Amino acid sequence: MSGSHRAASHRRSAPAPASRGEDEQPQGRAEGRRRRKPKPRRAAKLTVGTATLLALTAGWFTVGPGRTFQGDTASAAPDREPEVSPMKGADAHTEAPAADRSSRERITAIPGLGADWMAKIPAETRQVLVASGQGKDSSDNTVTLWTRGEDGGWQAGQSWPAHNALKGWTTNHRSGDLRSPIGLFSLTDAGGRKADPGSKLPYDENAKFVMPGRGFNNEPLAGSFDYVVAINYNRVAGASPLDGRFPEGAAKGGGIWLHLDHGGPTHGCISLTEDHMVDLIKALDPAMHPMIAMGDADSLAA
Repeated sequence: MSGSHRAASHRRSAPAPASRGEDEQPQGRAEGRRRRKPKPRRAAKLTVGTATLLALTAGWFTVGPGRTFQGDTASAAPDREPEVSPMKGADAHTEAPAADRSSRERITAIPGLGADWMAKIPAETRQVLVASGQGKDSSDNTVTLWTRGEDGGWQAGQSWPAHNALKGWTTNHRSGDLRSPIGLFSLTDAGGRKADPGSKLPYDENAKFVMPGRGFNNEPLAGSFDYVVAINYNRVAGASPLDGRFPEGAAKGGGIWLHLDHGGPTHGCISLTEDHMVDLIKALDPAMHPMIAMGDADSLAA
């Protein structure tokens, strides 16, 4: 118990004896009494200071980042905190954490995309959405928006969990195969049943963006098309996502979109939660010629 704590308990029970230090003197004591007992007061302070220094030396407690003295021991403590790690030499310095150092390095290739994929990205494309599947037959993937800076380096945005087709991925998508197409496709058009949330892409607000029925997990599909971004697989770029033309023929399938997640696999689209879809729609910029690279992780890395 520190000196002032002992004083507090004495103030609640009986007047403190005159030999206590002046910080412990109860209120209302005559000033003369304090002057008649100078030596005991100094001895009390010295005792508190000595005890505190002995405690520091013995390692009873440490002083460092996040630790402070209480008010009644601060006056007896050293006037600066002990050095935690002494400097070794005049040029010694603390290295930045590895994560901080790496964040300053220029990333010239998107991690997870192989050299052939990177070579296919047009020079004018400065936004690439990567949908990387967990496996060739998996309906789960992770979506990350990458942005290329003026120096040519790529910077990652947030990564979001997403769904793809029930049976996974294919390089030869056919209508009704329940697989998502693997490839690099442009993103030029958005739309939905709900009002434009702030899209830079042309946005088609239309009541026809509806999806009846239930999904593969018996989940309701209503609201899945409240927000969509058309993936330019076998479609006319620059048209509304509702446009039904298939330049490569209907057998190749179509209507592949980014849309709202309904809690299960899709027929071929990529689905994100509504908040992430809104963030994505706001971020995609036609001036940066956005594209999506989509497929299972092994296919994208090849």
